[in-house]
Amino acid sequence: MLHELWDEGDEGKTFCLAGPRGDGARALLSEHARLVWTVEAASHFDAMTLYYQRMGWNAYTTEHPEWDNRTYAEHGWE
Repeated sequence: MLHELWDEGDEGKTFCLAGPRGDGARALLSEHARLVWTVEAASHFDAMTLYYQRMGWNAYTTEHPEWDNRTYAEHGWE
């Protein structure tokens, strides 16, 4: 699934799903937000791993691997 990274300057960044599943997150963005990056990922864990790499942060870890490592298809989201 496609994910988007939005930059709001001093207000921070938002990383969310593209399309209808990200509508709620995008509705909270300021009028100054701009889309700066998109990436395809098969699961939440994969998406967050790629996001952390992009940001130059330490490796992404999760407290919910049984959920986060399941693909979006396994969750019925595709």
